[in-house]
Amino acid sequence: MTIKLHLERAEYDPVERTAKAFGCTVEDILYMALDAYMLRLGNLEAHCGPDCRKAFGDPEVMRQEVLNAKEGRRSNLPLWADSAGSAHNYESFEPEHPHKSDNSAF
Repeated sequence: MTIKLHLERAEYDPVERTAKAFGCTVEDILYMALDAYMLRLGNLEAHCGPDCRKAFGDPEVMRQEVLNAKEGRRSNLPLWADSAGSAHNYESFEPEHPHKSDNSAF
């Protein structure tokens, strides 16, 4: 089965840089993120530290976070996306020349 995921360029670029830095594909990074989330949801005790359990200890809280993220994607980029959380266009940068987010490792 195939799942398609649409990412904005500002979202795709940091994922691609991470994949290149790790020597893997973008799909590998996305699968790892999905795997980690599903493991946490399925067994918080084994796959989630104390701080994580506080944030994700309740499946209803996790469900609400997914719905909030879904709604937020309509008008916002995630903080790890290029140019995220900044007044990029107001700082004389053009959208076609984004800069790396401070919240992205690569």
